[in-house]
Amino acid sequence: MSKEPALRPVRRPALSDEVIHRIRARIASGDWPVGTRIPPEPELMRRLQVARGTVREAVRALTHTGLLEVRRGDGTYVRATSELSGAVARLCGDGDLGHLREVREGLHVQAARLAAVRADGPTLDALHDALEQRAAAWHARDFEAWCEADRAFHCGIADASGNPLLAELHRNLTGPLRTAATGAWATPGFQGADPAGHETLLAALRAGDPAEAGRRALDGGTCHG
Repeated sequence: MSKEPALRPVRRPALSDEVIHRIRARIASGDWPVGTRIPPEPELMRRLQVARGTVREAVRALTHTGLLEVRRGDGTYVRATSELSGAVARLCGDGDLGHLREVREGLHVQAARLAAVRADGPTLDALHDALEQRAAAWHARDFEAWCEADRAFHCGIADASGNPLLAELHRNLTGPLRTAATGAWATPGFQGADPAGHETLLAALRAGDPAEAGRRALDGGTCHG
């Protein structure tokens, strides 16, 4: 009779893993938004009751995954809300976003097709409200409100797809795409409130037409949400 290999003792997670978990949770909850500086090293040591080496190990790990960015002489800043969005930001950087837009376009088209079948009345009404807020923000020249309404519309469609993986992938592209929107907003003639690919897409969703919804999703060239 063969003897089963002995099971190795279960080891407690490293202390730095717990610190990583806590920092990640604060970022995910929105307590530490993207672009803000996290508490300095001595404060983290005091709050978490851990040694300096443990804090540095955790910060180094989260910097490697793209969640944090260490700015020498200034502090450590939140760069992304998740490892996935951090990886996207790291791959795209501040350069050409063409590849990112291609991926986002594919996700958006598929989300629209699925949402045409799965979106319910309250969801469609929420999408309508987001478009109204988007247009109002454009006329008011309120960039922050416009970005939020645009994001709410497109992420709402992704959520309405009923596919949580698709929705999560789509949501993690919004940060780098917002960077693109920042530049586009200042471009003369940029029509951020153009209803093409937005109002018509919503109409296709209300009609429950997946093929038309997919086509209309391709018309949203001015959107970066």
